[in-house]
Amino acid sequence: MTTDTLPVASVTTKANIYFDGKCVSHDLRTADGQRKSVGVVFPAELTFGTAAPERMECVGGACEYRLEEGGAWLRCEPGQSFSIAGDSRFNIRVAEVFHYICHYG
Repeated sequence: MTTDTLPVASVTTKANIYFDGKCVSHDLRTADGQRKSVGVVFPAELTFGTAAPERMECVGGACEYRLEEGGAWLRCEPGQSFSIAGDSRFNIRVAEVFHYICHYG
């Protein structure tokens, strides 16, 4: 199931821009204090680092990801998600714009 809306959230209006604009997101906090970000990744192959555990939920488009260098690429489509451990890295490969919600913690 894809999350269509996040009710009652405080959104940071200034965008986070990574990799020369290949990834753009906005931070938000839900009414119950959960930290999330919503954004898009444009066509590219990128490597991200994590501080805290994350769950990437696909809400539009698609991506391929791998959690370990040299590991298998796995596909993520709308309604699916993948989890990344804290203090780690993951690769993401996008051929069409990937719309996501990142759930932290």
